[in-house]
Amino acid sequence: QVQLVESGGGLAQAGGSLRLSCAASGGTFRSYGLGWFRQAPGEEREFVAAISWSVPATYYGDSLKGRFTISRVNAKNTVYLQMNNLKPEDTAVYYCAADRFGRGSKRQTDYDYWGQGIQVTVSS
Repeated sequence: QVQLVESGGGLAQAGGSLRLSCAASGGTFRSYGLGWFRQAPGEEREFVAAISWSVPATYYGDSLKGRFTISRVNAKNTVYLQMNNLKPEDTAVYYCAADRFGRGSKRQTDYDYWGQGIQVTVSS
């Protein structure tokens, strides 16, 4: 069973930065596609960023590319989400997810494993 544990969330001011980490255990990390999603209060969970197992290729949600960067370090079984120039609308619970087939998909249904989520709050 794969376990994913997010860290690095918290409170930031608008214009600031945070880096989220997601550490995986219990599986073959280097072959997984990995994604970040977020859910704001009263909203549906939405795609933030994804990275495939090969190349690796990266994908971003609309309007996030240029502010957010996803990366992975297979030797540490960890995926990161660097978030810069944060805005109050980035406030949400952020989830990392792993896809056994390595796709780096934008679709939540393509992911097999999920972390418990971590709160990010951006104050204006």
